[in-house]
Amino acid sequence: MDPTTAGIIGICIMVFLFMTRMPVAFVMMLVGFVGFSLLTSWKGGLNLMSRNVYDAFASYELSTIPLFILMGQIAFNCGISRRLYQTAYRFLGNTRGGLAMATVSACTAFGAVCGSSPATAATMSTVGIPEMKRYGYANSLAAASVASGGGLGMIMPPSVVLIIYGVLTEQSIGALFVSGILPAFLLTFLFIVGIYIQCRINPALGPKGDTFTWAEKFRSLANLIDTLLIFALVIGGLFWGLFTPTEAASIGVIGVLALALIKRQLSWQAFVNSLYETLRTSCMVLVLIAGAVVFGKFLAVTRIPFDIANWVSAFDMPPFAIMGTIILIYFIGGCFMDSLALIMLTIPVFYPVVTGMGFDPIWFGIIIVLVTEMGVITPPVGINVYVVYGMCRKIAPDVTLEDVFKGILPFMLAIIIGIALLFVFPQIILFLPGLMY
Repeated sequence: MDPTTAGIIGICIMVFLFMTRMPVAFVMMLVGFVGFSLLTSWKGGLNLMSRNVYDAFASYELSTIPLFILMGQIAFNCGISRRLYQTAYRFLGNTRGGLAMATVSACTAFGAVCGSSPATAATMSTVGIPEMKRYGYANSLAAASVASGGGLGMIMPPSVVLIIYGVLTEQSIGALFVSGILPAFLLTFLFIVGIYIQCRINPALGPKGDTFTWAEKFRSLANLIDTLLIFALVIGGLFWGLFTPTEAASIGVIGVLALALIKRQLSWQAFVNSLYETLRTSCMVLVLIAGAVVFGKFLAVTRIPFDIANWVSAFDMPPFAIMGTIILIYFIGGCFMDSLALIMLTIPVFYPVVTGMGFDPIWFGIIIVLVTEMGVITPPVGINVYVVYGMCRKIAPDVTLEDVFKGILPFMLAIIIGIALLFVFPQIILFLPGLMY
């Protein structure tokens, strides 16, 4: 069989198996193994499987993933997320939509010690949604602000998605982390502006909360100390070249654990729960990476990535128009696939095209993460939406799935505006990495 035809058949089978709700990692691994074996040999396919699964779990570079996940789990279990929310609430709670603004701001801050979008969404659901419900916020705004704000965990360093992009493209993970800081703040600002406009048009969406004195506001800033210390330690050390990303992850875990023990904010059971959640999440991500690598090797044998690269390069369009087409493809794909799976499947295809047109790989990484961030809140996949809805079934049963999706649109518009600004002004992304080198 012609390799290209085999590749197309393999992709179609993979999409069909996705629709049967089989786990994404196992689908990619199965299709990749069978396809690679048919085009080469079964012995080669078995060797590919064993080698890539081992490499994924033994990789020194990928060891940053479980370490950053553990850092976020310990931070959650010792109450950092709740304290961040309390500070944001004291500064923003007395304005219309202020609690939603506080939730988004707290999501950004918690993303600095978490690195996972679903984990940030789940954590802030338990903190923010009950408070917004107590003050009469519309279900749509309350749930959508958490789901969208949780997406900021994908871009705010340390980000699991940026780690995977860096490993796949052999780019500096430290530079990727630093490059995500300004875009994360820009998106947070756009989210807050979007909430403000919504509540100006329809005040019933987000009534005013409590008013606090300036003394209370400034006292609440003490809640930020833990997060700022960890963020400065991890990202500052990377920025100044004091240690590698893996070392930074280790230092971050030790720092969060030390703060939790010194303040006596972490029980033994909470520590065990942190280890369990870290193990479960890390295994999921690493198996997904292994499956994507196996499938990527199958695609490489079929020559489809190279054919697509040549096809896109042959378009009689300016580079920015081609880049816009690629972004549109990522947006559509993000509506149907998990963001990690989408990036791992498509980077081998589009990365050579983008770099061949002269675009900066660091800039491309941030843009793609922002585009796939829209995927975590868009139907039918929208993992953050389902995470928030699942949490609401426990803490706010009257919030429906339709409520969450209904409130998403303004936040999607804010992300589109943010992507457009970063497209026109790439130095927003490249300024801080430029200071590193």
